[in-house]
Parts: sequence; C-alpha cells; structure tokens
Amino acid sequence: MPLLIDLHTHTFPKSDDSLLQPEELFRKAKEVGLDGICLTEHDGFWETSDLVRWSNEFDILIVPGCEVTTEEGHLLVFGLDRYIFGMHRAKFVKELVDQNDGVIVVAHPYRRVFQKEAAQNLELFEGMVQKACDNPAFGMANGVEVLNARGSQEENWFSSVVQERVNLPATGASDAHQLSDIGTFATEFNNPVGSLRDLIIELQRGNVSPATIRTPWIPKTFSP
Repeated sequence: MPLLIDLHTHTFPKSDDSLLQPEELFRKAKEVGLDGICLTEHDGFWETSDLVRWSNEFDILIVPGCEVTTEEGHLLVFGLDRYIFGMHRAKFVKELVDQNDGVIVVAHPYRRVFQKEAAQNLELFEGMVQKACDNPAFGMANGVEVLNARGSQEENWFSSVVQERVNLPATGASDAHQLSDIGTFATEFNNPVGSLRDLIIELQRGNVSPATIRTPWIPKTFSP
C-alpha cells in the first residue's frame, strides 16, 4: 500500500517564520492520514533524540532533513544532521550530501523566476522555463518539488513544466508554516519507508510521485 509522506515542513522555534509547534504538526498529520513527516527547518536540524521521542509519542514516522538556503535557491537535503559554515554554496552542500549518501530535492523552483503576467506570452514563458532549467542545482539534485501548498496553482504548474524538462523525479509537499497547510500536498512512496535511509533510497531510485490530498486553491485551467 502506498505511503504518503510530507517532505517539507517547518516548525517553531527552529524555523522562526513558522507558526507551528512540532506537536501540532504531528497531531494534524495523523488526523489527515499522513504516514510520515519530514522536518526540514531553515538551515538547521532538530536533535535525533527529539525526533525519536516524538515519533514514539505520536506513532508516526518523523524524518530529519533541512531546507538549505543557497545561491542557487532552496534545497531540501536528507542525509545530513547538522548545518555547517559554507552550506550557502550549493556545490558544497552537494559534496556533503554525496559523502553521506544522501539526497537533494530542489524546493519551489518557481521562485525568483516565474512571473504570472509574463506567463501569458509564449515566448516570455519559454524564456522563464529555460532560465529555471539553467539553474545548476538541478544537476546536483535527485528530485524536484512540483507541488508546494504555499505556491499558487500557476507557480506549481510552472514547476511541473520545469521538472519535465530537467527529467528528474517529482515530489510534493505542504511547505507547512501553519496548521492549515498540513494535508494539502505530499509525496507518494510505493515501497515501505520506515526510516531516513529507506526514504533516501526510494528518492535515489525515483520511486516517488507527487500526491494531492486537498488543493489549497480553486482549480482552474490555463496555458501560456
């Protein structure tokens, strides 16, 4: 039976822009039917002991990760356990991840590139797509986040176009910063995932797909 895991969430105080306490996140995740949660705080990690305690208390898989801010954009990183100086450089992050046999997922690739007005013009749209695809981060990554609950429908559609062009596995996540974000998008895993290592292996193999639990917007159709 497929598993639903949210690969991208934030809690306070590790992420100071989040309105969520960890315990709130885990309760809501169980309520909406998620099988696992990845805590990907901004440039920081929770202690392993905290994750083990919460996982036992709430009976849900809790996986450590990090959303690393780099000059090439935000990268969801799995396989590391601490933030060290120099991780603002994507190439350095890639070196660390490879040394630890981890994975990288490019988060919300529409940021810094997508412009809604320009997307109405095919030539301008193609230019935006090409600019996004030229980001060196994709050459370092194992996947691309194509569903992000904090992005608009247009922005997520743009991400899916980019993902198809760069030909990397697609993922989905809530990017939760508040309670209402949880239970929107997630990533579906077809094989059992019971640990960080299992999750990394499945992402490395590309055995994942984006999943919609609840859309955070009113769906509409459009094209450039």
